[in-house]
Amino acid sequence: MLVDEPRVVLTGATGGLGRALAERLAARRASVLLSDIDEGALGEVAEFVSRGGGKALTAVCDVAKASEVAALRERAEKDLGGVDLVINNAGVAVGGQIGAIPLEDWDWIMGVNLWGVIYGCHEFVPLMRRQGTGHVLNVASIAGMIHGPEMGPYNATKAAVVALSETLYGELRGSGVGLTVRCPYCFKTNIHRAARATPHTIEKLMTKSPVQASEVAELALVACKRDELHCLPHREAKAMSAIKRLSPTLLYDVLMPRVEKLMQRGE
Repeated sequence: MLVDEPRVVLTGATGGLGRALAERLAARRASVLLSDIDEGALGEVAEFVSRGGGKALTAVCDVAKASEVAALRERAEKDLGGVDLVINNAGVAVGGQIGAIPLEDWDWIMGVNLWGVIYGCHEFVPLMRRQGTGHVLNVASIAGMIHGPEMGPYNATKAAVVALSETLYGELRGSGVGLTVRCPYCFKTNIHRAARATPHTIEKLMTKSPVQASEVAELALVACKRDELHCLPHREAKAMSAIKRLSPTLLYDVLMPRVEKLMQRGE
């Protein structure tokens, strides 16, 4: 459960969703340890957290490196005195056809999207167990449940994050520690700008979506407060998930090709 004025560790803090989460946390008067590989942008995010009513600390951290995530946990223990919410938010994107995507791109996305979450859980969950309180928010995607073409690396990492989160949710029952995994549909963010060969269809879905990162951030924090396991903030995500359960063939053979054709025509 998300407590009042929480102590928070947020990875990927300088991206679109990271900034939106930082803003929403500031409104809750949180003390936030902001982390990212972009040292220059961290100061900017820290400033608007402070202006928004929160307290901000910063730490450069590459979540694909276990030692740096361990150092982030040590910093949180030292400077925050504990952690009420850890948000494993750092993420990147890779697109293309399986067999054509360079293996180094697979290694890159696995390091950030999957190992970054594994390292975050490995370091912070034991701390929260000792506290007897806390909450983990793992940032996945509807791509963790619905697996579109030319998104193999992204789909694989996000599906693994969903599986990891559901496993950990069961392990944490009765411990006083909660877990939420966020699985939104496409929304306006800047992940595609730093992506490696993002499919044009996905970029269009992101840029054309009316949903803002601030809305996704708020709904994710509300889900944490309610101790919800899955956070599917968009009706599209909920609908596609329901259709897949009822008829995977309908989803993959009929609906998804139609969406791709519409996006290719720019509709």
